[in-house]
Amino acid sequence: MTTTGTVRDEDRERRGRGRPQGHGPGFEDRRREIVDLATALFAEQGYSGTSVSDLMRVTGLGKGALYHYIESKENLLVEISSQVMTPLIARMREIVALEESPLVRLRMISEAILDGIAQRPEHVWVYEHDYRYLSGENRTRFLQQRHDFEGLVFQLGNEAIARGLFRGSDVRLLMFQFFSLHKQTAQWFHRDGPWAPSELSREYCRTLFNGFAADAASLDALENRIETLRRPTAS
Repeated sequence: MTTTGTVRDEDRERRGRGRPQGHGPGFEDRRREIVDLATALFAEQGYSGTSVSDLMRVTGLGKGALYHYIESKENLLVEISSQVMTPLIARMREIVALEESPLVRLRMISEAILDGIAQRPEHVWVYEHDYRYLSGENRTRFLQQRHDFEGLVFQLGNEAIARGLFRGSDVRLLMFQFFSLHKQTAQWFHRDGPWAPSELSREYCRTLFNGFAADAASLDALENRIETLRRPTAS
């Protein structure tokens, strides 16, 4: 592919994500602020229950200025979904590539998911509840991201069964239980609550893994390994 073709592809990708080009310093900072304000409003009122007038009110912008930053209301959903899934999928791919037990890697993915919820609970709420309002290429892109996310977890579930760590069952049923437990956390999690993501992940995986296990298993060794892997990044 030529350099010109690459640039054009990148421009199309940016436009698909609803990111206007050619703006001066401070544009992206202001745009992120607008996306965060809109996210809080969507979480409170729902996407369908939020009008452009509501967005104008919370951002303090006129309609023309608002669209200068966001292009369309739907593009706000695109940006919210991207902020939730892009860093999570990147982190999950790093974890899956590690030469560790599938249980260790699932435990690390669990904590990565819960870290994302802790950092952006309103974004995750909107992502989970309002994605159905996406249309066309935006919806296709969203579904591909979700497919990639689920595929990485299913890969580890299949590996755990193949190694005899999980009982021989339908991996889809096991992994949907994994997804469901984590997704529900966004409905009640508060940053000032009593449990850190690492604590929730430990208890979730203890419950799930013992339930999935081919034989009753102690998870102390798994948690010791998680602590070992965490130490190099602790500061």
